[in-house]
Amino acid sequence: MSVVRKTVTFTEQQDQWIKAQIDSGHFTNDSEYIRSLVREDQKRNAAQHQLKMMIKEGLDSGISDKKIPDIMKEVEAKLKRDGRL
Repeated sequence: MSVVRKTVTFTEQQDQWIKAQIDSGHFTNDSEYIRSLVREDQKRNAAQHQLKMMIKEGLDSGISDKKIPDIMKEVEAKLKRDGRL
């Protein structure tokens, strides 16, 4: 994997926060901390994208003719099958 060098500017307060994270032993240097933030953001965005796709799928599926008690029974049966209930 290739590496790209970036220049980033922070406020004094942000710089102190980054230094505190390093001083606490969570990270060894500024770059490690910032890469960690980027990885977390990538995960969050992937999860949000997946949720949006699931919502779209639900909306695209149309209105159900099932009654709420029937849906609840189906969910309960599925949870029992999966061992979660």
